[in-house]
Amino acid sequence: MVAPLTPAVLHILIALAHGHAHGYAIMKRVEVDSGGRVKMGPGTLYGSLNRMIDAGLVRDCDPPAGADDPRRVYYEITAQGSTALEAELERYRAVVSLTTPGLAPS
Repeated sequence: MVAPLTPAVLHILIALAHGHAHGYAIMKRVEVDSGGRVKMGPGTLYGSLNRMIDAGLVRDCDPPAGADDPRRVYYEITAQGSTALEAELERYRAVVSLTTPGLAPS
């Protein structure tokens, strides 16, 4: 069983599940995905990314062809990160099913 994820880690993994991205793009994706309810600052983002790299959830990757700024660091989700994300989403589904008639786990 994978330990529960912090909200910041969950949002970053969801953003990276769409494809690799640099830090600013991850922050913007989190904001868009959350409908503006979650705004992640650089301290939270990069602190979380460093811990996620250490945990093997994400890794640095090569920038895409035609990247506009070679100084940007791009990140991608790892297989372990995908497993952790799916486990966390399954936990959320189980909780939601407890509150939704007809969706309780069998």
